[in-house]
Amino acid sequence: MAFGGGARKGRGVMTDHDARPRSPRPASGPGRPVAPRALARPFARVAPAWSTARRAGARALSWLGDVGRVRVPPRRLGRWVLVALAVLLPSLLWGVTTASTQGSLGPHTARYDVTLDGSVTVDLGPLGTVVIDSPLPLGLGARVVVQEIPAEVTAIDAATSLESLGRAVEGYVAFFNGPEATVELAVRGLVTDALQRTALAAALLTLLVVAVRAAVGRERRAELADAWRPRRAAVLGGATVVLLVATTVVGSDVLGSPGDDERTASAVFDGTPLEGARITGRLAGVVDTYGGYAVDAWRENEAFYAAANDAVRSAWRARQESDQRLLSTRLAADEDGEAPITAVVVSDLHCNVGMADVISSVLELSEATILINAGDTTVNGTAVESYCVETFADAVPDGVTTVVSNGNHDGPDTTEQELSAGWHVLDGEVVELDGLRILGDGDPRATRIGSGTSLVGDETVAELSARMAEVACAPDADVDLLLVHDPVVGDETLRRGCAPAQVSGHYHQRIGPVRFGLGTRYTSTSTAGARLGQPTVGPLSGVAELTVLRFDPETHKVLDYRLVRVLPDASATVTVALQWPAEPPRRTPDLPLR
Repeated sequence: MAFGGGARKGRGVMTDHDARPRSPRPASGPGRPVAPRALARPFARVAPAWSTARRAGARALSWLGDVGRVRVPPRRLGRWVLVALAVLLPSLLWGVTTASTQGSLGPHTARYDVTLDGSVTVDLGPLGTVVIDSPLPLGLGARVVVQEIPAEVTAIDAATSLESLGRAVEGYVAFFNGPEATVELAVRGLVTDALQRTALAAALLTLLVVAVRAAVGRERRAELADAWRPRRAAVLGGATVVLLVATTVVGSDVLGSPGDDERTASAVFDGTPLEGARITGRLAGVVDTYGGYAVDAWRENEAFYAAANDAVRSAWRARQESDQRLLSTRLAADEDGEAPITAVVVSDLHCNVGMADVISSVLELSEATILINAGDTTVNGTAVESYCVETFADAVPDGVTTVVSNGNHDGPDTTEQELSAGWHVLDGEVVELDGLRILGDGDPRATRIGSGTSLVGDETVAELSARMAEVACAPDADVDLLLVHDPVVGDETLRRGCAPAQVSGHYHQRIGPVRFGLGTRYTSTSTAGARLGQPTVGPLSGVAELTVLRFDPETHKVLDYRLVRVLPDASATVTVALQWPAEPPRRTPDLPLR
């Protein structure tokens, strides 16, 4: 007998629900339908781990659902996460595998495309291809289509094709001196393009999901959910198996198919960055015949600048020891005072990336915090010379800031490359670095190989000189250093006494420091050892110089300068700290007559 006027459900008590007749189980046999649970039995072994993961995921989703003011059920939030993954993963796959960017390869522009063949293929058009193994994971590779290779090049002979290709030898030598910069720029471009493509694909897929969801309607979605629920485990298990099989097949096809990789690697490139490269087409014959000369030149170049860098380090250490023995050597600041501000001056590098390690060593040894570049970093100011800027930028140690006044051999592409590298490109306004206030602007002229020199805009050199003086002589300018490529640009500023010192380049010879007007002018020679009519790529044909300047930390006046010289025989010298000319008395207006 139950209390409270009704039957109480308890152990051993049959309820009305339990008394309902159950449907008989279908007999086993060929005609028996396969239940969804039967399809999921192969995955029973992972059930404990799956259950643990689900509980952990539920807790995480519950926490995420409480982040906002409106509580989102974990199951619904989980569905959102699955939808997001279903959108992002294929978008990312498509974005990566279709990424493309425009860059450079040596003296040529080139298009870089991501591939899935595990190789880096450089397509030289009618000349053939160069194939090397890709360092990228997951079978990713790249195809580099070199542009500007004439389609009419169908045969290689000394009188035509080799002569035309020979004009680009300097660009190739410079490229192989610092290939990492080109690769870094290409990778950066590919990553940017891949992210943009991924975002575009994800946006389109999201719009598609939203559109389909709206078109289906709530009631139909509920019906589909009811139909999906009992088959969920089977479908997910089957999809997992299909995905694993597809991944295995694709991976085996990418990694296991030799394709063109069975070609014999050229022995010419042994011991170089292209070791193991496989070459096809007419280029193979050219490389086998003339490649040895190019590799010998590359090795000679590498050995020269390695020896020059060692010589600079040895000369610097010897100079330090000598300075300590000279009683006449005096420090610019006593031991208790503030250390001077140290800067290194370079100029007219003209893409001689072999000097990059030397510049890095001088910056390190001098403990400089500023690199002053007086312009003409490139030869022709083109986009394909980005590897020059990137190589020099990579050579600058951490903690060193680069400021540059572009020259007539630089261009708008050079400016963009320098800004991307984090340099301060002077554009007519004062910039402050470590307390030094530096003013300058790019050269108003452009010098291009084959077309001579012309004005970039309407402003002439004289007009630029006048504009610099107006900026420098403004009451609040307080300029410590004028940095311009051509010394004459600073004439008006120095005459009026609006800058105490000027650093320039352009003439490929050192002049000064000398007094000019009411200031001091210093013209640096080429840090690439450039000489008239001589290439700046390869071992030095002239003396390359860097200048170490030290500034008073309070007055910001130049205290002294030191020359680091690299000679054509790869030897180096470091001078003592030389005295900077004393600043002349500042001119004041005459008193009015009474």
